[in-house]
Amino acid sequence: MQIKNVLNLAVVGNALLAAAHPGHHEEREALQQRSFKRTLAHGLQKCEASLEASGLHARAEARRRAMVDLHRRQLKARGDTAEVLNKSHLSTRPISANTPETEVFNDDKKICLLGPSAEGETGPYWIPGEHIRGDIRENEPGIPVTVEQQFIDVETCQPISGIYTEIWGCNATGVYSGLVADGNGNTNDLANYNRTFLRGVQKTDEDGVVVFNTLFPGHYSDRTTHYHNIVHWGATLLPNNTLAGGSIPHIGQIFWDQDMISKVESTYPYNTNSIPITPNAEDRVVNVETENADTDPFLNYVYLGDSLEDGLFAYLTVAVNTSAIHYPYWTNVYTASGGESVCGTCDGDPRALDGGLPTPSASASASASA
Repeated sequence: MQIKNVLNLAVVGNALLAAAHPGHHEEREALQQRSFKRTLAHGLQKCEASLEASGLHARAEARRRAMVDLHRRQLKARGDTAEVLNKSHLSTRPISANTPETEVFNDDKKICLLGPSAEGETGPYWIPGEHIRGDIRENEPGIPVTVEQQFIDVETCQPISGIYTEIWGCNATGVYSGLVADGNGNTNDLANYNRTFLRGVQKTDEDGVVVFNTLFPGHYSDRTTHYHNIVHWGATLLPNNTLAGGSIPHIGQIFWDQDMISKVESTYPYNTNSIPITPNAEDRVVNVETENADTDPFLNYVYLGDSLEDGLFAYLTVAVNTSAIHYPYWTNVYTASGGESVCGTCDGDPRALDGGLPTPSASASASASA
């Protein structure tokens, strides 16, 4: 059985304010971004001893082994699966199905840092008002992926418990739910305003961990395969199971190894997408993030079964500067009556908004009373 562990070192911090989709924002100066990444990486290196001593790494290893074991037991109900996985860090050493899982999840460099995913780069496809939930797949077809994220405060070296984190991505054919726009599938499909697939929010546990059941994302024009994520600081949970208020100290993007993308894109329905694939090496965001910095924004992952179709388990640690405030870009919101297209931050300075979030009349808070 095959194994991949694509990342040992990755940092999530605050780097540039630009558009995740071309033509919406200008990038910050490259020098400013590189300076921030160096500062954040240095802060995380100082955290290593503290995280090791606290037992956080050991708990993460045990939790991930248990997660993989659970999914494999579920797969065995449908067919045979491999007993053990292996781990490599872009290594050329031989690996086999007999390599213990303890080695898979026990990295030599324990802290995994998701590279500063062009901090502030949301694009117009973030939809405020999404529901709190862990399984965001709905009925979408594609390769199942369980994504575990652990959030660490870069200033205190402690896990950030009790915060809400959000993830979203496009479906297997490169379409985001919740909006209708050029370059986002069929512009005549107005029902997409009310769809919510592959979007969700969750609260971190005592170890700063959230787990989402999602799908491997597809691709669209001029961007490589990626997820988006956001951290909500000081947000309020509403009776309708959505968030309101607070600020956003982290906005990021998460990437996959190119050979894994190629494997997934050869399967159905990914292979029905006729839009040319933009490889990681040509992606603007990947290049900005990894330029002149010790960061790596790619996921660790392992196969859960004998085939790719059985799914993947992916994990990373996200370092957050909780003192930072970012202002996400948005042009649609999800309300009690469904998705709505609004100006939001499409014009003017989004910093005029509280934490970059929608005003109460347009946000999830409006739907709380519905």
